[in-house]
Amino acid sequence: QVRLLESGGRLVQAGDSLRLSCVASGRPLSRNVMGWFRQAPGKEREFVSRITWSNDNGDYSDSVKGRFAISKDTTLDTVYLQMNSLKPQDTGVYYCAAAFTWGTNERQYDLWGQGTQVTVSA
Repeated sequence: QVRLLESGGRLVQAGDSLRLSCVASGRPLSRNVMGWFRQAPGKEREFVSRITWSNDNGDYSDSVKGRFAISKDTTLDTVYLQMNSLKPQDTGVYYCAAAFTWGTNERQYDLWGQGTQVTVSA
């Protein structure tokens, strides 16, 4: 059974950097798309970034473009989200998710991790 486990979230100050990790255990190659989403308090979950296992092309939401970088290590079945120049509005629970199709809608992702909390203080 495929499971996703995020880690790396913590309390940081504005301007700091943080790297999140998502380990996909039992990864089936058919779920080729890996995405990061986040949910701020009182808000809906939103797309942050995505990548596929088959190539290195990443995609980002406008709010994080130029500050965040998604990458992967196929030997470790792990996807990373490097977050730089963090802002208080980046605060939220960050989720890793897997999908069969390339998309930014959370309904396209049928496998989710439990989330990791990122808090950015001003």
